[in-house]
Amino acid sequence: MAHTELDLRERRAIEDMLNTKVPVSMIAAEIGRHRSSIYREIKRNGFEDDEL
Repeated sequence: MAHTELDLRERRAIEDMLNTKVPVSMIAAEIGRHRSSIYREIKRNGFEDDEL
């Protein structure tokens, strides 16, 4: 199975769906990727602002 990176369009779609509280399994189905790929992307590129 060939490795293909997520493109910018897919990353933006993930961000938009996460902001609207769409479950990861539905995000994966929507963009045609495995849910573990979505989880890895979230973990790798997530940001949390602790300064409130």
